[in-house]
Amino acid sequence: MPRLTVRDVLAASAQPVLLLAVVGVFTLAEWRGWEPGTATFLFQFSVLGFLVALEFLIPYDLSWRPSRREWGYYAAYYVLTATAGALGQSLVLLAVGSVATSHPVLPLWGEIPLALLTGSLASYAVHRAGHRYAWLWKLHGVHHVPDKVNVANNGVNHVADVLISQGVVQLALALVGFSERAVFGVGLFVIAQGYFVHANIRVSLGPLNHLLAGPEQHRLHHSTDLSEAGHYGSDLSLWDRLFGTFTWHPGREPVAVGLTDPRTFPESGRILATLVHPWRRSLG
Repeated sequence: MPRLTVRDVLAASAQPVLLLAVVGVFTLAEWRGWEPGTATFLFQFSVLGFLVALEFLIPYDLSWRPSRREWGYYAAYYVLTATAGALGQSLVLLAVGSVATSHPVLPLWGEIPLALLTGSLASYAVHRAGHRYAWLWKLHGVHHVPDKVNVANNGVNHVADVLISQGVVQLALALVGFSERAVFGVGLFVIAQGYFVHANIRVSLGPLNHLLAGPEQHRLHHSTDLSEAGHYGSDLSLWDRLFGTFTWHPGREPVAVGLTDPRTFPESGRILATLVHPWRRSLG
């Protein structure tokens, strides 16, 4: 029987650690009365740090590590994405607060699974639309410009794309009327999964790939071969299974990631050009 190495242990524990962190932070926030916004912000940074460390310890592809220059503009994109995400969430939280009641019909343990399914379906729908409709692709395509997938370039997005995607998901949750506590708990899971699926780490979820999204699937989503670039779910994979966009099988890896035609978008390092690109193309 082969001996387990430290890398084997790290690979096997990456996803469980993240899920336990979600449960732990939510439980502590409920117990200690932490402010959700602050807790979410600190949790996000903790997840980012954890996965960056794993990218050095158990990398999937060494050539996908960010250069110093890339770290610089990835940081700028992170600020833009975080700002847009916070703005979109804040706008819709007003609706959440007005629709949700202080005494929900369901207990919290019943609300959270339903909120997760609702938010995940909304996220799947808006993500798939971003690939299907040209006017949305002009925004979402920004995220697919890098020819590598790592936790740092998870934040390479057009601000308008973030506003739309965050707005649709939050609005779906608000219209159903889930409590703010349930939305907060689901949000922690979505953050953890969003960074996890982009991580440049050699992990395998095995059969769990049919329930949860993971790096193996999301690398295929970024593939230049559009026949395998499904996997629009970044938290749960069940919608990809249900709607026929699940292409992963054990051992399947993309030959290359990025845009099929890189000339259709500015390089990620040209941030200002990237931000105005969708409208310049429309005017052209």
